[in-house]
Amino acid sequence: MIVWVIFILGILAFLALDLGVFNKTAHIISVKEASMWTTIWVSLSLLFAFVIYWLYGNDHIENPDGLSPMLASIKYLTGYLIELSLSVDNIFVIAVVFGSFQIPQKYQHRVLFWGILGAIVFRALMIFFGVALIKKFSFTTYVFGGFLIFTAIRMLVDKDRPFNPKRSFVYRNLRKVMPITSKMDGQRFFIKVKHITAATPLFIALVVIEFTDILFALDSVPAILAITSDPFLVFSSNIFAILGLRSMYFFLAHMIKKFHHLKYSLVAILSFVGIKLILAHHYSFPEWLSLGFIAVALLTGIAISLLDNQENKE
Repeated sequence: MIVWVIFILGILAFLALDLGVFNKTAHIISVKEASMWTTIWVSLSLLFAFVIYWLYGNDHIENPDGLSPMLASIKYLTGYLIELSLSVDNIFVIAVVFGSFQIPQKYQHRVLFWGILGAIVFRALMIFFGVALIKKFSFTTYVFGGFLIFTAIRMLVDKDRPFNPKRSFVYRNLRKVMPITSKMDGQRFFIKVKHITAATPLFIALVVIEFTDILFALDSVPAILAITSDPFLVFSSNIFAILGLRSMYFFLAHMIKKFHHLKYSLVAILSFVGIKLILAHHYSFPEWLSLGFIAVALLTGIAISLLDNQENKE
């Protein structure tokens, strides 16, 4: 329990520093600043694999599955790569939401900060119930596995439809329960308009992003549960991927369309982990194979996208 407390307090401490010190003043996040923070978060996420090795090697944390230190580290890295790859679509949706509600660049960080704080809470709840379901009802591995394969097939055959946040279920129903204004007053989520407290576009964007993240979590949480049902490994890999999402958004938002072949990488990854879940009670895939497959799928999608872009330019 002490490790859980230290980990969560460490995350909260950094988030407090992030909003209260590093980004106290609203400003436009430059590509240079975004790339620096992306490098920092990816490096911290990868280095945490050594912390996992030390924790599980010295019995500093509950180890319900009896994992060796090396196996725990590999499972953590595999889970982190899955979460990172599945967050690519999330980045695109965030960019569309900001564009639709005309959120100035210098205020986008504040929206993402509170959005990710909420995502941490929702992911924690989904992970808790997901792990509990798998532990108590073994047949849920078939349900989760089938759902992931269905998602992969749907992603493959469905045509890309433009996402319009203002036509979304969340936005349409939000207008029914609270006053909404198109006016903005700095970074404020609510302002007074003719003696009525109304939600600004910043708050609307935050709510839409929060709900879309919950929808994405319906794919990502079962996907990582295919790798491990160890609560700490699932939670820590999820959190590091989410925390790195903000800086990655500012780094990739304008380039995301260049990686259009990543869609097929995600289809391959979701199909693989879905099959792994379905076969969990009959065959155990080597962890190096899972990590290797996911890494190769991602790198292949990125490489083919870059080559395709280069050929189009020529």
